[in-house]
Amino acid sequence: MLFDSTLRKELARGFGATLVVILTIVITMMLIRVLGQAASGAVAPADVVLLMGYTALSHLPTILALSLFIAIVVTLGRMYRDSEMAIWFSSGVALTRFIAPVLRVSWPVLLVVAILVLLVWPWGNRSSAELRDRYEQRSDLSRVTPGVFQTSRDGRRVFFIERRSDESMNARGVFVLSNDQHDESLTSARSAHLESVGGDRFLVLDSGQRNEVDRQSGERTLANFSRYHVLVGEQQVQSASTQSPKTLRTVDLMLDPTPRNQGELIWRLGLLFGAVNLVLLAIGLAAINPRRATNWNLLFALLGFVVYYNLINLSQAWVSSGKQDLGSVLALVHGGALVLALSLLWWRDHSTVWRPWWLRPAA
Repeated sequence: MLFDSTLRKELARGFGATLVVILTIVITMMLIRVLGQAASGAVAPADVVLLMGYTALSHLPTILALSLFIAIVVTLGRMYRDSEMAIWFSSGVALTRFIAPVLRVSWPVLLVVAILVLLVWPWGNRSSAELRDRYEQRSDLSRVTPGVFQTSRDGRRVFFIERRSDESMNARGVFVLSNDQHDESLTSARSAHLESVGGDRFLVLDSGQRNEVDRQSGERTLANFSRYHVLVGEQQVQSASTQSPKTLRTVDLMLDPTPRNQGELIWRLGLLFGAVNLVLLAIGLAAINPRRATNWNLLFALLGFVVYYNLINLSQAWVSSGKQDLGSVLALVHGGALVLALSLLWWRDHSTVWRPWWLRPAA
């Protein structure tokens, strides 16, 4: 049918163009953020591209839903502005008839959103957390660049080495400045290497001296040593799946219905149900007066998108804190959005305020 094919083609083109623009903006922002984290030492510089990929996958469901929502509003708004909708309405095509062709274009996008939210989202968070933890839990010596002062993770020690062998993790010309509540010490050694004892790692200094100052009494102590052990505190990398509900699979969230897990589950389901409801809302929000060359409908539609997604985040907080249960939040937020979308469509079909005067039914 000409009606279906024309609408589907225009929606597909609008969705593709909108997705490219939004994705470019988001990726640029994520690149700046990840590069800043790498510069501050929060992530490894070698993992910047991989970490940005995981971050992009986590934001892709929202990007797809927003792109589809904007494409529907813009496409139908143009049809209103060019009086194409007036032609379809005069031909007996109601606004609810637009639901079927819009859903034919939207269902592959909604399927991708469901896969990303339910399957890819926890995997990406888990992989990203493991990258960060693995970098944070490396030994302090392995993070030191020759000729550069490096602070330990706890901020109590400062390391400096003249040169290092990356293959054997042996260092030459090592200086360690340690500060704690009671004393301050400066340790230097000709060479150093790493040794693992249980779950901890020690920096073993060879042929050096230690200068220690007691902060309370001011007493100074100078000692020479042939071997000295410094704890650099590497622990075994823990599984990220035990740290945050964001890294748990959707099935695991259902099997362990704690408040935090239920909050994460309602957020994932909310993204999926929200994408479906936004498709219906976009059809009703696209109406525009063809005599006014304005884009207020797009502005109101974007405002509705922001409010809806903020409600999704609030629903997660409500369930996580135990104030509401999962079923009531689904009925209140997403059931209410569905009723609002269907009511708006019904009102558009039966209201004569927004139609041109020649399309209003006779009294």
